[in-house]
Order: sequence, then structure tokens, then C-alpha cells
Amino acid sequence: MNGTALAHALKTGKHVYGTLIVSPSPFWPPVVASLGLDFVFIDTEHIPLDREKVSWMCQVYGSLDLAPIVRIPSPDPYLAGMVLDGGAAGVIAPYIETAAQVQALAGAVKHKPIKGKRLEHLLDRSASLEPGLSDYLSLQNANRVLIANIESVPAIEALDDIAAVDGLDAVLIGPHDLSCSLGIPELYDHPSFLEAVETIFHKARQHRVGAGIHMIYPAGFEQEILWAKKGANLILHSADLIAVKETLSQELNTIRTALGDIKADQDRKKDNLNI
Repeated sequence: MNGTALAHALKTGKHVYGTLIVSPSPFWPPVVASLGLDFVFIDTEHIPLDREKVSWMCQVYGSLDLAPIVRIPSPDPYLAGMVLDGGAAGVIAPYIETAAQVQALAGAVKHKPIKGKRLEHLLDRSASLEPGLSDYLSLQNANRVLIANIESVPAIEALDDIAAVDGLDAVLIGPHDLSCSLGIPELYDHPSFLEAVETIFHKARQHRVGAGIHMIYPAGFEQEILWAKKGANLILHSADLIAVKETLSQELNTIRTALGDIKADQDRKKDNLNI
């Protein structure tokens, strides 16, 4: 799926599926491509990936018809332009709390390469584009997606204005930061957290933008299914690193248990913790 198809699916309520890719290994893309995903999420906010590696990942996954969506370190329009130059099909902007932030990012993602005063006047509708330039920008930016991370109480309070910004394709909940903003860190089954998630999904769908949550915590995929039934259509499940850790942990513990080594392994872990 390319960016154009992804944006259309998000806005029309169709489910799109992706996962977080941490590894820049060249052996990883064919494996990921076999999963039937629509996009991959590449994070540069919390994951130490440099610009060249991110660009290689974007180019490879894009060539495999997996839209590479990159989260930038901060909601900076110039950082958005940088990852788009590297081959990203879209941008996830972290910790958005105002419509003005989204509008500036929409300018960078949907009107690239217009900048400065010309872009300001275009965004505040005090100026218009020449027909040739308008056609050029539409063609150049047709394949680009803008997603806003909603991760705080102020973001929820401003969500009607945020979701109304022209050019926004979806909102994505950051569960850890949201739980902390609510004062209930990592309590993902707390009534306040569940209510906040449903509120975000409801408001987003009201404004016809996609909605999702990146859940890599113990709530499990059953909770993700329930949220999808409540309006989430951006299905961002787990991560390559988490999947490997969980699978290997389960399999190795099964082997240790069968060989009578599980208690010894638990004692070893306790010893390590006491060092």
C-alpha cells in the first residue's frame, strides 16, 4: 500500500495494519513483507536510528509496497520534510497538543516544498496558488500521510480543533505518555484510560480521520480487537523486537521446563538482579 491508498483507507474507516520496525537489518524486509501488512512504523523519537539508516529502510519498504511511516523526534515541520526527502510515505508527529502544530506540519507534508511567508499565507488562506503550482504540489504530495500522536489531556481537550485541520489523515494514541498525563502511569485497564481512548476514537471518527493506538504492552491483542470495534482503524500492533522477545521467551521457557532447568534459570535471574 502506498501513501495515497493508506490516507484514503484511514479517512474512509477501512482497517490498515502495521507494526513497529526497530531493526535496520537487510534480512528483515522480506520477512516483514510476508506478513500482509499495509505499512511499517519507523520510530526516530525513541529509537536511535540515524538519517541514512531511516532513508534506506524507507526506500526498501516502499519498494515492497509497504508504506514507511516515520515518527520524527519532535513536531517540527523541517524534520517532517527531512524524512520525506529520505523516502518516507508519511510522518507521525509526537505529542501534539494544538491545531496550530498540526497546521504547520500539514504545510510541510501536504504543500512541500513551499515554505516561509508563502506557506504562511497559503495556510491562513490569505493567498492562493497559481494553477500550475497547485497542480504540481498536488502531484508531488499525493503519496504523503500526516498522523498526529495524541498523548496528553490537553491534546484530548483540543482534539476537535486538531482533527478539523485540513491535511490530517489520522490520530495515533501514545498509551504510555497518555497514561502518565492522566496520572495513572501504565494502568492501561484503568477506567480513566479506557474512557480517554474511546473519547479520542469517537472524536477522530466524527471528523472522518483515522484513529489508532500503538499497544505493545500486556493488554494483548484481544484489547486491540475491542478497540477496533469501538472505532480504531489504524491497527499498529507490537514491534519486531517485542515479538522476538516474547516468542523466544515462551519457547525457551518451555524447553527449560521440560529439561528441569526452569527453577535454576529463575534463581540465576534473581542473582543477576542482586548484583
